[in-house]
Amino acid sequence: VKVVGKKLQNVTVVINGAGAAGISVGKFLLKLGVADVIMVDKCGILARGEDYQNQAHVQIAQITNKNNLKGSLADAMKGSDVFVGVSVGNLVDEAMVESMAKNAIVFACANPVPEISPERALKGGAAVVGTGSSKYPNQINNLLVFPGLFRGALDAKTAKITDQMMMAAAY
Repeated sequence: VKVVGKKLQNVTVVINGAGAAGISVGKFLLKLGVADVIMVDKCGILARGEDYQNQAHVQIAQITNKNNLKGSLADAMKGSDVFVGVSVGNLVDEAMVESMAKNAIVFACANPVPEISPERALKGGAAVVGTGSSKYPNQINNLLVFPGLFRGALDAKTAKITDQMMMAAAY
């Protein structure tokens, strides 16, 4: 967000993939102060009041999606600032990126095929693009956090990784 001149407390992040990774990323972004997170799974946007068999979906729906939007991934992406994909490849098209806010950020991390290729995301108007695949430039994944986070934990001789430690590593 710093690169595109936005502030965390003003952005809406869409996360496609409401499994362990997506839910953890969503909770972490909320702790960092992101304005809103909209979680999407294969059935659409997670919203309060819906009947989910997965209790993790019920719980995350209580703290995300402030406007209780309903619909598809394409609906969620309209006007959003950031897309984070931790799902499956080729779910996002250029029109979906075009529908996002100006200076959109796209982190399409499905592996080995991202939700949208960097070329197509840029063609759709994304200002910042990263993928989880080493075959593309701007690879982003959990490997990037491990050295700093674990070095800090080892140096501090701590037995537990806290939210504060993760936030310091993120910054």
